[in-house]
Amino acid sequence: MNGSGLGPVVVDIAGTRLTAPERERLRHPRVGMVILFAHNFESAEQLAALTAEIHALRAPALLIAIDHEGGRVQRLRAPPFTRLPAMAELGALLERDPPVASRTALATGYVLGSELRAFGIDLSFAPVLDLAWGRSGVIGDRALARDPRSVAMLAAQLCHGMRLAGMANCGKHFPGHGWAEADSHTAVPVDDRALADILADDAAPYGWLGLALASVMPAHVVYPQVDDRPAGFSRRWIEILRTELGFSGAVFSDDLSMAGARACGSVVESGQAAIDAGCDFLIVCNAGSDADALLAELDWRPTAVFDERLQRLRPCGPALPIETLQACAPYRSARADLAALAAAVGR
Repeated sequence: MNGSGLGPVVVDIAGTRLTAPERERLRHPRVGMVILFAHNFESAEQLAALTAEIHALRAPALLIAIDHEGGRVQRLRAPPFTRLPAMAELGALLERDPPVASRTALATGYVLGSELRAFGIDLSFAPVLDLAWGRSGVIGDRALARDPRSVAMLAAQLCHGMRLAGMANCGKHFPGHGWAEADSHTAVPVDDRALADILADDAAPYGWLGLALASVMPAHVVYPQVDDRPAGFSRRWIEILRTELGFSGAVFSDDLSMAGARACGSVVESGQAAIDAGCDFLIVCNAGSDADALLAELDWRPTAVFDERLQRLRPCGPALPIETLQACAPYRSARADLAALAAAVGR
């Protein structure tokens, strides 16, 4: 059963306009989403035309996603997009003024979601739920705080703001990338702590957030006290997420072209391992030939559960054009909150 008609593979595109081979790839029945990057953005008009063309290729439409967290991981930075704070700025604000931090996190999620939706982008892979242990350079100021309760509280406000804009969310990188020092883009990080310690600290926000999380992305990190495979390829870790933490939404693999995924072999082998472990979606970036091989060789069968999880990721309600959005009082108020934070930190 596959009422959505879409599949589990998330692919990227090379430029600011679709090529004929890309159109053919996006029509493949195992493709379900497109992920955009900074190099896909030339202007507001171009971006709107690109997302409209992608949506028009299939019925039901492919979803369009992006990594748009704030701080140094914000793919769209030029106007009309607002510069969003690094998550560590929200965590520091929480220590100074909890009510203002809560309000500003809500404003961040709302501005993030409403601006992306104004240009046809359906989902951002945010928020980051990793803890700020001060060990991981690739995480760094992307983390909200060291305390898991603070992370959960601020993330709940970020998710609420995104939902007010009609956008779902993706918590990452389960069960936590903040302790492991290596960068999973270039190596296979290892976190050798005991399961009980990880569940008590790093993984705790996933359980506390509950239904606020629409999707989760596991880390390309090996936790040898639990499994010898990175979390996104580990049936044990995804069972923990589903059963012990009660998560019922979609699970995305992190990018299969990253070095952290090579622990499970080729892109096809790692993609199959992720599906077999319980992932719903597989992301493949900057590797068109690998994406084509995965589409050709992946052993995957559609299910009603897959369709339900995909449906939960679709936007809710109409998106406002950017000119209309900019005239709305809630949007202007949210941007004022972000401007106040930027002024306070001298950004």
